[in-house]
Amino acid sequence: MDFSLTKEQTAFRDSVREFARQELNPGANERDRGGHFPAEAWKKCAEFGIFGLPLPAEYGGSNRNMLEVILATEALGYGCEDNGLLFAIGAQIWSMQMPILIFGSAEQKKQWLPRFIAGESIGAHSVSEPEAGSDIFSLRTNATRNGSSWLLNGQKSWTTNAPVADVLLVMTTVDASLGDKGLTTFLIEKCTPGLTVNGPLEKMGMRTAMMGDLVLRDCPASDENLLGKMGSGSAIFNSSMEWERAFILAPAVGAMQRELERCIQFARRREQFGKPIGSYQSVSNKLVEMHMRLETSRLLLYRGAWMKSQRKRLTSEPSETKLHISESWVQNCLDAIQLHGARGYMVESGLEKQLRDALASRIYSGTSEIQQVILAAYLGL
Repeated sequence: MDFSLTKEQTAFRDSVREFARQELNPGANERDRGGHFPAEAWKKCAEFGIFGLPLPAEYGGSNRNMLEVILATEALGYGCEDNGLLFAIGAQIWSMQMPILIFGSAEQKKQWLPRFIAGESIGAHSVSEPEAGSDIFSLRTNATRNGSSWLLNGQKSWTTNAPVADVLLVMTTVDASLGDKGLTTFLIEKCTPGLTVNGPLEKMGMRTAMMGDLVLRDCPASDENLLGKMGSGSAIFNSSMEWERAFILAPAVGAMQRELERCIQFARRREQFGKPIGSYQSVSNKLVEMHMRLETSRLLLYRGAWMKSQRKRLTSEPSETKLHISESWVQNCLDAIQLHGARGYMVESGLEKQLRDALASRIYSGTSEIQQVILAAYLGL
């Protein structure tokens, strides 16, 4: 594996950083406090080409190799302080666009992918329910045949982008007794009768990423709404989780680097007892630990990108990446606050916001505990 960058790749990364810094940060704190969706910033990301990075040119994408896609999304995290926006973008790219690209019909790809890339439409992937999260075989949302069509009934919870989505990927079961063979996925437009979207929900962090609940009451769907075939929901879920767990935390790696650089500067500047606090081993050790978490996170992230670029299937790697980066991000945020003392605890520092946002990463896309269960299975336990 060779992660050395060409001059062109370095320039591309730097251009994304500058774009994010200049275009996505204005008004970010106000949006976070009010829980407002950054529609203008979303559109700017579309104009810059963010949504089309991994997609083929025939749909309006730039067909970048996966390492370059990850360089760009990491650079977004470095330059942009609106983690909610970046999470919402990642949710669409990895859990909506990629499933449609891989499993969608020719008509579905032509209908939705160019609109996502252009920022004309927003998508949401809806799996979780009040009583079913990581255990997708406990889904209660069902799809039943109604002549030549389907009727969907059930509830979905905590769906990212739902309140602003134009189309939702809804995971259902056609027969709970069939287990994974009964899971079936539909693409449902927001204007469909019988579909109600509630929200946005008020959250601890990631406040600019809109999250909502779905209620489906005899919501009609045709065979043309099927994503993949009847019973292919498990394959779609596993594929989307492979992409999402491996790459959705790329912006977090960029955020960790920005935070570490800020802490180093502070440790050099802040003096106590006549010398910079960075000269005290208890402080420098903490900075070294933050640095090591950052570097190991980046290596795991880049490994997954390299494997995808080599058309290799990821197995344990997505869970390893998701678990390590999420836990590292949270710990680095805690250390940053501790290093800044009272300043770090103040809202105006922005460090408490980073922590609030980071904590969510240990929950979405499968909790840290679920990742540990998955990895234990790979160890034969």
